[in-house]
Parts: sequence; structure tokens; C-alpha cells
Amino acid sequence: MNSEKVITAPSGYLALLLFFLLGGAAAYFFITLNPVPGAIITVADIILVLCGLIVVNPNESRVLILFGNYMGTVKSGGFYWVNPFTVKKKVSLRAFNLNGQQLKVNDSVGNPIEIAAVIVWQVKETAKAVFAVENYLQYVNIQSEAAVRHLANSYPYDHIEDETASITLRGGAEEVSHMLEKELNERLERAGIEVIEARISHLAYAPEIAQAMLQRQQASAIIAARRLIVEGAVGMVEMALNKMAEKNIVELDEERKAAMVSNLLVVLCGERAVSPVVNTGTLYH
Repeated sequence: MNSEKVITAPSGYLALLLFFLLGGAAAYFFITLNPVPGAIITVADIILVLCGLIVVNPNESRVLILFGNYMGTVKSGGFYWVNPFTVKKKVSLRAFNLNGQQLKVNDSVGNPIEIAAVIVWQVKETAKAVFAVENYLQYVNIQSEAAVRHLANSYPYDHIEDETASITLRGGAEEVSHMLEKELNERLERAGIEVIEARISHLAYAPEIAQAMLQRQQASAIIAARRLIVEGAVGMVEMALNKMAEKNIVELDEERKAAMVSNLLVVLCGERAVSPVVNTGTLYH
């Protein structure tokens, strides 16, 4: 029953022509004072012809059910006539845009975060959407929320929390979106739903830890910047000493080299501009 069967219904224009012909015949009997045949033809015309006419708009479908049996799905847009006793359920084939609400969950290392996703989906198999689940719109909403929660629980927010993680929610946007799309397709396949695109639309630390995490990120950035400054300063000091020795500018003993290195590091690594001090003596007096 859950396997979709696409059918081609007869043209509705021929049925409409038959409706007018039978209507004319019924009118003839009424005019000639034969009301019984006229009434029978009128009732049959309305029930058997008029009630079977359907209009299928582009990117829409009609699922036909006759006495509890699935008869097929009309997917092509147009004007058709079908069995008038069938139940005709309209199912849209257009793409839907689900803007998920912000969820508060824990990432893989236990930090509370806020996450939300935007999901573009459409009905691929109408029979599954109608018969396999109670309400496919509600089914998509609930399963999408469950998939986003599972995704957030599977990866850390950033490399700061887990330096060994190959994928993070913040740094691996493409990989995370691909995995979310794959999981949603697996979850929604039961309802005949195809996910066209799924992306994280909101990602942030929960308010109770946001300030602490911001300070932690700032500290990490400061440490990284300091490390780069020190590495550059040491390289410049080494280059200065090598140049002075190469060009034989001055002979420096170990104590004078240490003093020079100390002064250069202070100048190069300091946050503020230094004030020069003229030394009129020597290092020994």
C-alpha cells in the first residue's frame, strides 16, 4: 500500500462535454413533461460525471482511494475525470521551507549551546506521505528537531573544547550540513519525504556560559598572538647578533649579549612604545 503508483486519468474535457449532453437530454425530458427520466438523468449526470471532475495544479497531486484501497496518484497538472466514488486527497509537491526553532542542547563535551537549522524538503512519494504516517507535516517537524539534537550531541562546538576533533559545529559547516541532510533523509524516508538542503542557521553558546567562553576565546587569541610576537622577536634578535658578528662591528662578551638580547626583547615584545635611556657609564660601573 505504501508503494506509489502514478496513473494517468481520462481527460476532464470529454467528461465535461458528456455532462452538458446529459444535461440537455434531461432538459428535453422535463420540457416534454417526462420528469422521471429527466430526474434520473440529472442525478446520474451530477453524481457520475460532475463529481468525478478534478483539477490538478502544477506541482500538486491527488491521491485516489476507493473504498479503502489505494488506486493511484495523479501527478500531472491538468483537468481530469476520475471515479466519482474515490476519495481525492490533495498532496502538494512543492518545496517547503522549515525554519526550525532555536534548541538548547549539549554538544559532545557537555557545553550547553543554542542551535537551529533551515531545512528545504518536498514530498517525493505521495503514497508514503498519506498512508505511512499520521501527519507528514508534523512528522517532518518532529524528526527534524530530533536530527538537529542528535547532530549537536555528536560534535563539539569548537576545537577549544576538543582539540582532537576532526569536525566541529563551528568550523566544519559544509561537513555538518552534509551529515544533517543525510540523517534527515534517512529519518524522513519512511514518510516519502526528500530533503533538498539542510543548513545550520543559528549556532551560539547558551547565555549562561557565553561570557566565560568569550573570555576563554580571547585568552586563547592573546596567547597565540604573544607566541607569534615572541617567535618573531627571537628571530630578529638572532639576526641582529649574526649580522653584527658577520660584519665585525663590535666584540660582545656573553654579559653584553645578554643585555642586548634583553633590551631588544623588551622593545619588540612590549605593548607600549619604549622610552630610550642613554647610558653614560658601562655595564660594569
